[in-house]
Amino acid sequence: MPVRPPPSPGPDDAQVIAGSLDDPELFAGLYDRHAADIHRYTARRLGEGAADDITAEVFLVAFRTRARYDPAQRLARPRLYGIAANLIGRHRRSEVRALKALARTGEDHIAASWSERSDDRIAAQAPLAGALAALSPGDRHVLLLVAWADLGYQEVADALGIPLGTVRSRLNRARRTVREALRTDPAFASAHQELNPSWTK
Repeated sequence: MPVRPPPSPGPDDAQVIAGSLDDPELFAGLYDRHAADIHRYTARRLGEGAADDITAEVFLVAFRTRARYDPAQRLARPRLYGIAANLIGRHRRSEVRALKALARTGEDHIAASWSERSDDRIAAQAPLAGALAALSPGDRHVLLLVAWADLGYQEVADALGIPLGTVRSRLNRARRTVREALRTDPAFASAHQELNPSWTK
């Protein structure tokens, strides 16, 4: 009995984008692959209320600029997260205000999206919120793209259009701030095991 060859993998992101230049409907495949992750990341940054609009805008921007996409970048995740970061940047004041509210009161509408369960861990994350609010926008983008979007250093560099060395320096600076919060707050320290280790390592 002849051995059937394994099914060929589907087109990668770059191929989908290239194909969408002639057939725009193909771009929906990119949305299907990545929209849930972009939405989840945006909701963690700004809350569910803003996530729908920003996710839609991310893919609208990506669609409108698809002719300029670098086909050597086989995976579009860094590009999509970069667009998301730019759009989130427009809401910087709202994000910082929400983080400060969580740091001050232990309660905020964004807090529930930080955890699978709305339990004592949310209140324990208040010092983390304060630390994030104290970061510069650039440092906060880098840290959260690593910790929440699970991007590698080079992917973060590609996403934000900055040198790899800048990613490393921003990440080191952001992690120092978070480590300081860890050292000074016992509640946060006790909840640290529940958090992504990317915060401090």
